[in-house]
Amino acid sequence: MQLEDYFDFLAPDDIRIKGHRIGIEDVLYEYIFNAKSPDELQRRFPTLTLEQIYATLTYYHRNQEKIDAYLTDWIEFGNRMRAEQERNPDPVILRLRRLRTEKVLAEKREKYEPSS
Repeated sequence: MQLEDYFDFLAPDDIRIKGHRIGIEDVLYEYIFNAKSPDELQRRFPTLTLEQIYATLTYYHRNQEKIDAYLTDWIEFGNRMRAEQERNPDPVILRLRRLRTEKVLAEKREKYEPSS
């Protein structure tokens, strides 16, 4: 079995672990930025086998420069999308924020207003 056989290369920016919706970026983010061991990764992603996790880590180490760029693009995309959501929040989000603010204000009023 070739190392690439462990993955579905759906697009240049979308590499999935074969048979899963889990992208290599999910596993590698935990590995690189949260210093998770292979055993911890398997607990984090219980549908993956240790073999699949080791294949992902090996693929990363064999293609580190390319995968570092892949991860950088993925992180930057996520940051752009979160910023866009902040600039143009969904009406449901706005309503939830308003309800949360009203609840906090009501709790403060109850706390500081004397009981009758």
